[in-house]
Amino acid sequence: MESKEVSVLVKNLEKNKTNDKVVLEILKTLEKDVVATEKLLRETKVGVEVNKFKKSSNQEIASMVKKIIGSWKDSINRQKRSKLSSTSTPSPSTNASMHDKQSHKTGTSESKKDDKSTHINKSTVAKGKPRNSRIDGVNTTLYNHKLRDMVVKALYDALVKDSTESSSLILKLATEVELEMKKFSDPDVNEKQYRDKYRVVYSNLISKNNPELKFRIVGGDVSPARLVTCDPKELAPESLKKELEEIAKKNLYNAQGATVQRSVTDRFTCGKCKEKKVSYYQLQTRSADEPLTTFCTCEACGNRWKFS
Repeated sequence: MESKEVSVLVKNLEKNKTNDKVVLEILKTLEKDVVATEKLLRETKVGVEVNKFKKSSNQEIASMVKKIIGSWKDSINRQKRSKLSSTSTPSPSTNASMHDKQSHKTGTSESKKDDKSTHINKSTVAKGKPRNSRIDGVNTTLYNHKLRDMVVKALYDALVKDSTESSSLILKLATEVELEMKKFSDPDVNEKQYRDKYRVVYSNLISKNNPELKFRIVGGDVSPARLVTCDPKELAPESLKKELEEIAKKNLYNAQGATVQRSVTDRFTCGKCKEKKVSYYQLQTRSADEPLTTFCTCEACGNRWKFS
């Protein structure tokens, strides 16, 4: 569908916004005939107009709006990823030209190995300065969605810090992690749950207790899906796991040591089975000037009673 036709539908949608029947018909047409592109959405403002009906009291309209907006966003994202992959992968002729230049400059094979380090700010790494999307010159605005783009940028900055990997690889991983988070909870449906998951993932990536995690992700040992879905304790390094186990054992021991000590005596008689093998303990259950309460358990039949 051409942009002029879409613009007409947008105007009709605005004029008939109180007529649910007309709105539904227009939305169905947009869903069926519109192939979303950045240019089309920017020129016609159709996304803005459709999004106004997201909170419609008519559930059918609200549901269809969410479906349309989600479909358009996915379409735009696919186009951007396709464009990104095509621009980040040099053509054979470009590769040949780059290798020729390197050979001409150095005359050694070592210079060709440096070729795969493109998109890395080598001076920054050499000086020990932390890398980030701004320094690397990486565009993390992929979705035209304020929250999702913010998350991609934060994930990129967390993963690229102290790394010598190419920025294209880091951006790919940051994007994949965010997509797994979106699968877990769509920010357009449950923003709070999405934000909560982001906080957990980001905290794990920058945790000083687990500095190896981001290198394990970049190295492929931990997949984006596992990072998002598994218990954070599972991602802890072995040294930290052992430390946590020791703490748990110590806490269990202390808890067991704090239990009330029982004594067994023949001074009491069980009122149920008349046995004299009775265990007991005493606690101050009332005010300090009151006598202790004695709790008894018959070791033979399990009968329990207390007295003061």
